Amino acid sequence: MKTVLITGANKSIGFETARQLLQQGYYVYLGCRDIKKGEQAVNQLKSAGLNEVEPIEIDVDDTRSIKAAGELLAQKTKVLDVLINNAGISGDMPQTALETDINVFRQVFETNFFGVIEVTQTFINLLRQSSAPRIVNVTSGLGSLTLHNDPTWKYYGVKPTSYVSSKAALNAYTIVLANNLQDTPFKVNAVDPGYTATDFNHHSGPGTVPDAAARVVKAATLGADGPTGQFFSDDNAPETGISPW
Repeated sequence: MKTVLITGANKSIGFETARQLLQQGYYVYLGCRDIKKGEQAVNQLKSAGLNEVEPIEIDVDDTRSIKAAGELLAQKTKVLDVLINNAGISGDMPQTALETDINVFRQVFETNFFGVIEVTQTFINLLRQSSAPRIVNVTSGLGSLTLHNDPTWKYYGVKPTSYVSSKAALNAYTIVLANNLQDTPFKVNAVDPGYTATDFNHHSGPGTVPDAAARVVKAATLGADGPTGQFFSDDNAPETGISPW
């Protein structure tokens, strides 16, 4: 049975991603900052007959929490097949380049960028034990620098500075990570789940959580002939599914 760790998975897209992977036969380690909320999420899944799941306490902003999660998971399994870096925050709004407090930038980058790097580095040895390891970095269409310079883009005027910058940085890290692992079985990709109605955006998005999660699951379950180092976005590129960086 393949194993997967999903950060920020006790609700919304992360939770639905867990549900869909459980339905595909994966064993899910449901990462959550608050273990009680994680246990509640696990109980909800088990009540639906999805039993191959357990919570893992992990705060991606906290080095000690990440290290403890890494040590705990290494006691539970010798192999991690998939890592989904899903945890993320938007930061206080509105955000402009000149007026957003520097501490907002630091907070957003800590979760959306530095947290991803530290989690990835912590679990890389378990991933290396898999015959087909997959890393999925959940990004945003707003992380595309190319599209932010296109006045015809539908989101051209939407520029929450710290969030955009953190996701652009995450995209850059994804490219470099994929390149560093290009001669291995790893598939490393960034996935834009789309503008989805969640707590994250006060349920303002037109997309559904199941559809968003399905995009993440697709990247997490790529076959050996699947791409690596790509920015998947049905929202930005409905025809090809590949967004410009």
